[in-house]
Amino acid sequence: MKKTFQTASLLSLALVLGACGSNNAPQAVTPTGQSLNKLKVQTHVTDRWFVELSGDPTALSSQSVGAQQAAFRTQAAQLGITYQEVMSYHTLFNGFSVKASSAEISRISQMPGVLGVYPVKEIAAPVVERNLTDALTPDMFSAIKMTGADIAQNELGLTGKGIKVGVIDTGIDLEHPAFAGRVVAQYDFVGDEFDYNKPAKPDPIADDCGGHGSHVAGIVGGNDPAKGFKGVAPEVSFGAYRVFGCDGSTTEDIMIAAMERAYADGMQVVNLSIGSAFENWEATPSAKVGSRMVKKGMVVVASAGNSGASGQYSMGGVTMGDNVISVASVSNTEIEVNSFSITPDGSKIGYFAATGAPEAVAGSSLPISKNAASSPTTTNDGCLVGGVNPYTAGSMTGKAVLIRRGSCTFYEKVKNAQDAGASAVILYNNAAGYISPTVVGASPITIPVVSISAADGAKISGLIAGGVTMTFQSGTINIPSPTANTLDTFTSYGMSAELEQKPDIAAPGGNIRSAYPLTAEASGYATLSGTSMASPHVAGAAALMLQAFPNTKAKDMRGLLMNSATLRWYRAASGTLFTGLPDYVQRQGAGMVDIVGSYYNTVRATPNKLSLGESASFATRNKVVVLKNTFNRTETFTAYHYPALTVGGTTLAPTPSQTYATMTINGQDADKSDVEVVVPAGGETELNVVITAPAGAPDKSQYGGYIVLESKSGQNMVIPYGGFKGDYQSIKVLGDLIIGGSAQNFPALADDVADTYYTEGETVAAPIDYTFKQVALDPNKPTELTLDAPYVIAQISHQARKLTMELLDSNGMVVETLRKQEYLGRNCTNNLASVSSSCDAYNTYGWDGKLSGGKDAPNGTYQLRVKVLKALGDESVASDTEVYTSQKFTVARP
Repeated sequence: MKKTFQTASLLSLALVLGACGSNNAPQAVTPTGQSLNKLKVQTHVTDRWFVELSGDPTALSSQSVGAQQAAFRTQAAQLGITYQEVMSYHTLFNGFSVKASSAEISRISQMPGVLGVYPVKEIAAPVVERNLTDALTPDMFSAIKMTGADIAQNELGLTGKGIKVGVIDTGIDLEHPAFAGRVVAQYDFVGDEFDYNKPAKPDPIADDCGGHGSHVAGIVGGNDPAKGFKGVAPEVSFGAYRVFGCDGSTTEDIMIAAMERAYADGMQVVNLSIGSAFENWEATPSAKVGSRMVKKGMVVVASAGNSGASGQYSMGGVTMGDNVISVASVSNTEIEVNSFSITPDGSKIGYFAATGAPEAVAGSSLPISKNAASSPTTTNDGCLVGGVNPYTAGSMTGKAVLIRRGSCTFYEKVKNAQDAGASAVILYNNAAGYISPTVVGASPITIPVVSISAADGAKISGLIAGGVTMTFQSGTINIPSPTANTLDTFTSYGMSAELEQKPDIAAPGGNIRSAYPLTAEASGYATLSGTSMASPHVAGAAALMLQAFPNTKAKDMRGLLMNSATLRWYRAASGTLFTGLPDYVQRQGAGMVDIVGSYYNTVRATPNKLSLGESASFATRNKVVVLKNTFNRTETFTAYHYPALTVGGTTLAPTPSQTYATMTINGQDADKSDVEVVVPAGGETELNVVITAPAGAPDKSQYGGYIVLESKSGQNMVIPYGGFKGDYQSIKVLGDLIIGGSAQNFPALADDVADTYYTEGETVAAPIDYTFKQVALDPNKPTELTLDAPYVIAQISHQARKLTMELLDSNGMVVETLRKQEYLGRNCTNNLASVSSSCDAYNTYGWDGKLSGGKDAPNGTYQLRVKVLKALGDESVASDTEVYTSQKFTVARP
């Protein structure tokens, strides 16, 4: 999370005690201030930071890097700066991770030779959706058909043999038959019990108790002949780098240490199905290290992230690296599920079993019923009505009750049916796709509960009047996925904060069956969904390409895979499939990876994608794409423009727009006619491309599309482009915060001891004072102390290039700069009602009352001023910087 004040307990104690009404806490000095108790507690405050020194370590000798770091330590000691060095880096990052207070890191940030300081992000264990259908056969047949990996293995003889793939994750189950004898390098950085703020206790081996890493490795290249399971590249060798314990999170500095280790171990491909949402700058530490790995000859593949529900610009972490291959997620074409049959036609209905309910017994039959008012459009089916069960007592005895999703919890629906005597419940979705419901509640659910698709639910609903019976079947069936071959709703949106086109490519990530630790699943297999599952498909594809074309440079692998990808189309939440325009470039990149297409394509495009920037100054962009033919046969292409949907709406609520850009290729209108392009054998041809932003597109939208080339020999290529409509700097960075459904004018100045915050522009009747003493806010907890000090609460609505906080005197003159922070991410939400452990709404920036050299500021009147330079902003242009100035306050040390 992004809270960055110096005392971990500061805000959380104030929020807890605001409800307690401590007699020791002074009341607010003015009724205009508002209680801090309105703000929800956010997670921990970081005290760990990256300190980056100037000088690219990939261009310096180890001696030079060591000398720079030694000089920093000496100078910091001379300046009296207090910090604890946690890790130092020498090959891919020049600097350290340190523990330091906010005040000390601010001083470090202004030392000569320091390129930047960045908070070390807590990286939560990758969020995936798990389908608990343990009887499924461990087979990726549908997923590998989608990418062409089956043809690569069976017809092209590509298996990844001789290629080393590093998996930085939760480790790999070394006892699993899918990896027997193929883990050639391993390192455990953390141990089983590790979590953020818990000490690392590494084990001798990088075994996997979390499950995620084994699943990822299985997709890359697992091979279990006894179970008929094969990953994309079933003969690769593995490096296992464990950065997570059995549960919980890890830290960005540990992840970077693992990246350096994978480089030292000679991994040729590295997969990172982990990341840090919203930190979508190429210059953040993990993204920069990813780029340097590619520079050093390693293919780096990373998941795009699962923050699609949080809107645009939601990617972050390693995936933002310059030549890192960023991978979005596509839903699998088939789902293997349990089933029940229905009368009168004997058709089979696939289902997922609910967590928290007993399993159904194969062969058992039940008549199906429903609430009399239930229909495929009912929004509150099965929910309490005025606190009363909608089913009368005994009305559902011995029956399976059909209930539509919506309005209340699955538990409430099922409990109501169970209390009415039901022997089973069939939940059906209210949107496209399947769900894996949880029905754990205050009292146990004792009947089987299954979930089915919206279409199957509507079918059964229509049959009930004539009488319909269900019978649970043994075994499983394969059914078409209702969201097949479309982008999964969870996959994150680009572009980057600097309007670089991301993600790069897509791969199957929804409903993927792969290896799982034997200690967690007796079968050794499980079905998970997430971009975590998409990334290893592309890592495996890269291994196959390296086997086929061993001289391929790491920086060229992305283009080799991207330019032969195939486009995906947009499916709305309602299930409607848009067939006119492809899905957003900002969600799918070049489209679905096509391994066979990459193998046979002999023409390469440079650049492999086009980032057009904003259209306010240049509505029309001119780009040159060079096509290079690596084969001894002339290729003749038909080129044309294929626009994609434009991302309209707002940052947090994107909506599709069918307005699109126009294009000419070599002076010809590529929207109305085909353009012939000839690439001579062994030669090159230039495409002079002119793209004009869509005039009718919404302001602040992201548009995009593709240059498509189709050859008579069967080669097809796509070159994606993306741009921003309007003035990018018009996006507000310092946003308002929605509290209790109403937007308040933030940033705000906070006073914990007074349990008060003052929104921007509020008039204060009397000076706010701070003593800078440690204060016990709760008389019942006298040892839990909070510093009586000012801090700013800021809602960061969009990524910012730089934040500066200054101390002003009573005349508004700068006393000194307190903090400089580069490359800030945005907050997940602007609404406190949406805050969770993985979704924050604001940051805090505080002052400990000290000036340069650690001296106390004298008593007097001051203000805090926060300035943010917008992404791609120019400091010489006043409108590119947003400024907040707090109310005046008094330093009143006793």
